[in-house]
Amino acid sequence: MSFRPAPRTREPAAPMQPVIDPAGWYPADLAANDGWIYELTAQEANEVRDVVAVIEERGLDILEIGREEIEMPRLDQSLAMLYDELLNGRGFFLLRGVPVADFNHTQAAAAYWAIGSRFGRPVSQNNKGHLLGHVKDFGGDYSAPDVRGYQTNAELNFHCDQCDYVALLCMPPSKSGGASRIASGVTVYNELLKADPDLVEALIGEFYVSRHGEISPGQDPWYKLPVYSFHDGHFSGRGASGHAIKAQDIPGVPPMTETQLRAFTTFREIAKQFYFDMEFRQGDIQILHNHVTLHSRTSFVDWPEIERKRHLMRLWLTDPAGRPLIPGFRENISGVNVKGVSPKAPVNNFEPA
Repeated sequence: MSFRPAPRTREPAAPMQPVIDPAGWYPADLAANDGWIYELTAQEANEVRDVVAVIEERGLDILEIGREEIEMPRLDQSLAMLYDELLNGRGFFLLRGVPVADFNHTQAAAAYWAIGSRFGRPVSQNNKGHLLGHVKDFGGDYSAPDVRGYQTNAELNFHCDQCDYVALLCMPPSKSGGASRIASGVTVYNELLKADPDLVEALIGEFYVSRHGEISPGQDPWYKLPVYSFHDGHFSGRGASGHAIKAQDIPGVPPMTETQLRAFTTFREIAKQFYFDMEFRQGDIQILHNHVTLHSRTSFVDWPEIERKRHLMRLWLTDPAGRPLIPGFRENISGVNVKGVSPKAPVNNFEPA
């Protein structure tokens, strides 16, 4: 397989107009070739092994691993190409062949952090300050207001995470199911604009979004964001997700209008028409640009053995040098920030967090 950057055809974006952007792909584009996959060369895989050995030799904590501390001269050239694809191309990629089968959990996390932090600064994913997350089925009920989908084996609605980029490293995959399902946020916007411009206009307005109870004292249990926004000629889209629907149960949150509800329903229907599924292999790293790529997951059946259960390590990354955003936007998509909670990166996490 051979990675091929998307053609850089782009025009300045404006509200209520079709968006022309390399991130506006259709499923057939991805199915036609695997140019969105980059497979590590043997030399790059060996460099990852060398990096892990250096980290252990120097006794570095995972939070101390960064570009300044760890050099990856060969791999960094490829990662720079993938960063450009993330920011200016398709808005996602799959990096294949990280040799996690050679590592224990601590070593795999160190390698993952060294690679992932090249794309942005890790931010907290929950009210415990976890910069390294673990996507596993903990038996939670996704319909419960304070349960997040990654703690279950349920199919997820299309959404975006509370950061610029979300990265997933596959450790053991599931027994069956659990495909990563993605859709171009640009394509969904364009198709919705063709179907009903009034619904696009509704999604340009702000919505209340639930914080899942992960709040500081005195902080509102919600924040407000538009689904679609435009700034400095750039389009940014969020998911019309269950987080906004859950916010409707919070006292004081005004009910959505009929048009807003219809916009959410139609958004989801269109996303389900233009999705692409990819199966994770052990050692795959997927990184998505949340402002142009929606993601979800199919339900899955796990292995009975604990050591074989589906396990994805997750990073939420913020990149202030990335896509221009409307004022006030970044404050609400830079992770879960709770006062008095120190950042940490748990390597082994077999309890819901």
